[in-house]
Amino acid sequence: MSDRTRLTTAGSGLPFSARHIGPTNDDQRSMLDLLGYRSLEELVDDVVPASIREATPLELPEPAGEAEALAELAELAARNRVVTPMIGLGYHGTVTPPVIRRAILENPAWYTAYTPYQPEISQGRLEALLNFQTMVADLTGLALANASLLDEATAAAEAMALARRASKAPADAAFVVDSGCHPQTVAVVRTRAEPLGLTVVVADLTAGLPDRDVFGVLAQYPTTTGLVRDDTAVVAEAHDRGALVAVAADSLALCLLRAPGEISVDVVVGSAQRFGVPMGFGGPHAGFMAVRDGLQRSLPGRLVGVSIDADGAPALRLALQTREQHIRREKATSNICTAQVLLAVIASSYAVYHGPEGLAAMAERVHRAARTIDQGLRRANIEVVHDAFFDTVCARVPGRADDVVAAALARGVNLRRVDPDHVAVACDETTTIGALDAVLGAFGAPAHADALSDELADEAPSVPADLVRTTPFLTHPVFSSHRSETSMLRYLRRLSDRDIALDRAMIPLGSCTMKLNAAAEMEPITWPGFAAMHPFAPLDQAEGYLALIDDLERWLVAITGYAAVSLQPNAGSQGELAGLLAIRAYHRDRGDDGRDLCLIPSSAHGTNAASAVMAGMRVAVVACDDEGNVDLEDLRARLDANRDVVAALMVTYPSTHGVFEEGIGDICAAVHDAGGQVYLDGANLNAMVGLARPGRFGADVSHLNLHKTFCIPHGGGGPGVGPVAVGEHLAPYLPTHPLVPECGPAGTGPGPVSGAPWGSAGILPIPWAYVRMMGGEGLRQATQVAILNANYVARRLADHYPVLYSGRNGLVAHECIVDLRPLTRATGIGVDDVAKRLIDHGFHAPTMSFPVPGTLMIEPTESEDRSELDRFCDALIAIRAEIDAQPGLLRGAPWTSESVLGDAWDHPFTRAEAAFPGSVSRADKYWPPVRRIDGGYGDRNLMCSCPPIGDLET
Repeated sequence: MSDRTRLTTAGSGLPFSARHIGPTNDDQRSMLDLLGYRSLEELVDDVVPASIREATPLELPEPAGEAEALAELAELAARNRVVTPMIGLGYHGTVTPPVIRRAILENPAWYTAYTPYQPEISQGRLEALLNFQTMVADLTGLALANASLLDEATAAAEAMALARRASKAPADAAFVVDSGCHPQTVAVVRTRAEPLGLTVVVADLTAGLPDRDVFGVLAQYPTTTGLVRDDTAVVAEAHDRGALVAVAADSLALCLLRAPGEISVDVVVGSAQRFGVPMGFGGPHAGFMAVRDGLQRSLPGRLVGVSIDADGAPALRLALQTREQHIRREKATSNICTAQVLLAVIASSYAVYHGPEGLAAMAERVHRAARTIDQGLRRANIEVVHDAFFDTVCARVPGRADDVVAAALARGVNLRRVDPDHVAVACDETTTIGALDAVLGAFGAPAHADALSDELADEAPSVPADLVRTTPFLTHPVFSSHRSETSMLRYLRRLSDRDIALDRAMIPLGSCTMKLNAAAEMEPITWPGFAAMHPFAPLDQAEGYLALIDDLERWLVAITGYAAVSLQPNAGSQGELAGLLAIRAYHRDRGDDGRDLCLIPSSAHGTNAASAVMAGMRVAVVACDDEGNVDLEDLRARLDANRDVVAALMVTYPSTHGVFEEGIGDICAAVHDAGGQVYLDGANLNAMVGLARPGRFGADVSHLNLHKTFCIPHGGGGPGVGPVAVGEHLAPYLPTHPLVPECGPAGTGPGPVSGAPWGSAGILPIPWAYVRMMGGEGLRQATQVAILNANYVARRLADHYPVLYSGRNGLVAHECIVDLRPLTRATGIGVDDVAKRLIDHGFHAPTMSFPVPGTLMIEPTESEDRSELDRFCDALIAIRAEIDAQPGLLRGAPWTSESVLGDAWDHPFTRAEAAFPGSVSRADKYWPPVRRIDGGYGDRNLMCSCPPIGDLET
């Protein structure tokens, strides 16, 4: 009986590994024949250096079938106790409208999409992101918002960096954080400030600014205990002193409260979580940032803008090259290379579905629930701290806060213990009369919430009149056009149909690992036992999550060979930062404060250099040789010259050039001999799982992209999880958290790098399910087939496009780089032309001009079967022939239906040749919604919120 037909768990049929891995055994044999190998083992022996190979099987559980794994996850979810969440702290219960949950969150057309760097095939998600930007700009009253950040706390830290960059205050000026900010936000800001040498001063802004130089101010609106305060005077004073003012604002509160932009704040940050995004024990959620006019080019992250296509029609694209770390590298001030696209799409669609009237009514309902608590407590002679509030009521109960919280829990409600004398109660969209009665009863007040609520129905809000919102918001027609579910469903379908995602075709992006995101892996994330958990719920309510987290950490330790893992970083960039902070703390603990130099190969991803700077390090670039490897001679020279100051070497392995460097052991040894640490970027771990373990061949720390190697989907550019794995000597310096110390080492870590203790915990069931269903041997086979697929593609294309780099025996690792520069010099056809012509074949382009300008980097992954690999190779081979025969086909690509059906046609090729290249099926043809987009026009005429909706219809 073959591996493909062996029975596993009842009801599972084929083993999951056979579902995940694309090529069948017969296909693998045929592909190996083409490459001249008899087995996967023989091929891998010639690709992966023997010096790093692992003979010991991975210590993982035997693989489970899909039904078995889902049953285990259901048991874990059942061990989580979902209690009515009234804790607040920036996380709130919300209802994801079923049409949005089904059409977006559970829809592979949305969650398997890639970052919209190819805008012609990303118009749907770009429109949804433009809606998000418009929503945030409207709510905050500022000129411009980005397409989302990682969470509220890290967005606040980005605002601090922006303020330091934009302010002309003295170098020793401080960043003042209001004591009313959420404690996790204060902690993340401190983590980010310390290595940059920035001073953070926490002060009560009700008393004004401290008497010292200030470059920036951060306030919370409303404060963490619920106070709604007029900060007009603070803003004016800060501006008089040359400081910028940022406000961390609640998205739903802004539907009822005056927009911060009306008092001339410079930056507003926050979270869109309560706009339909489940709490998920902390994430993922879409953080946001909006800025006043004049700060556009300082805005971190991604920014969607409106441009025009080749026919002059409006078209959307990413504007201002906002991934600044690729351009400025060690001069970058942010390492953000991602967004929370899928969550931003959900939040913007929530606003589209509810509209301004619906959101305003929801805000009023939430406020009325809070006022019911307020009045119920006051009438029972219980002191309420704030007279002006939105959704959170803070009560003073001297010495009995623990008793009140315990009494509420006994009634099925979680409250926030602020300190021994204060309890905060946060209301949200899901708050019921029953929950209000439970809260009042816990305080010892009469439980008559229904009558109290009715009594308050016609009274004015518990907010000063001049802080009540009077300006309109969400006035664009898109926010009032889709009230019925039918209309909303069709709108979301129209958007998704404009895009190419993994559910439609292979996405062969090098270094991005666009692989199968199996339905069995995705299904559990919407289960209430995982989705409805508050990140600061008592840990005895999160037994299932803690068990899942423990499993995943142990499995990642086994896979990587390191000693410990933190799952807190909520993106690969934040995993980089956490790893470098661990290295920095390790050196400082040993008295090596002067070790601040980070060596980075010239081929490295741009975030490496940006993360090093953010960790307080200087950057020096190490050359690469003609084969794409780290130049050992240059490395040794730099180590010799900087032996007393070298902190770390950051190296990507296999290299960004797609090869296993034979000298990796020598590289690690040389760095260690100079007193430094080796940071091995885990972006390409998909070429090593089961074959080699970086923690055992010389590396000290890695971040791991769970949204690549471990199947969390890219979601249009986010969510992600970027845990950091470290050797035993660095384990004491992993991230910590002030509210949940159990998530990290006791008292020795640098602080948190995300707002939630375990980061984007809500999507950790995905990699758990992947590892559980694959098992050690399945993971190893996946790696082998990823290497096979990459070498198969390289061999098929080699006669048409030269492969730029290869390792031993002319082989590549998990990806290959094809060189178009000779063709460009000879014909003028470049990577852009080839990429846009691939759209006519129904494909997303490979990675363009990275790490080498004028090249395409291709990573097929193990999930693509041979027929899709051949279809992709056939498309590139056909394009190569067109370059000689009809280059105009490429220069005009992509070809829309409108462009080939118009009356005029003055091209030397037929309409059919333009629209149906090669073997493209006329029945299944993907029609791009726009022609090639003029990026320069969009940057010169920046428009980053929704234009009149008719202008977007093409």
